This record gives sequence, C-alpha cells and structure tokens, in this order.
Amino acid sequence: MNNMSKIPHGDDTVTVELTVKELMALTGVRFHNNHGVEISARKKLNEVLFETYERDQQENAPIPYQLLL
Repeated sequence: MNNMSKIPHGDDTVTVELTVKELMALTGVRFHNNHGVEISARKKLNEVLFETYERDQQENAPIPYQLLL
C-alpha cells in the first residue's frame, strides 16, 4: 500500500509514561469497575500527540509580519 500523506514527525520516537493498568487497558483489558483507567491512558496519549503537532506548527509557522520590516 502506497501512503502519500505526510505525517509531521511520523517517524520520531515519543515517550509516554503509563501505569501497568493503563497499558493493559490500551491492549483491550477491561476494568469494569474502573473505566477511568482507559480514559487516563488515552488522555496521556492524546496530550503527547497534541504536543508533537504543536511543536511542528511552531517550527513551521510563517514569519510574523513585524519581523519582516
């Protein structure tokens, strides 16, 4: 399959600190009495993903007009 879309920092390595329970929840283990474990893990992943894209936006942002004068 030929994927032509570019994912910024797509091959970079990121580090996410998870508890063992959070890791288990992401692999499909269900904690019926504590759904917050999966929510917490997904929140941590989303935060790292957001930070990665935010860094790309800052690095590739257009030059502010005031700096061109």
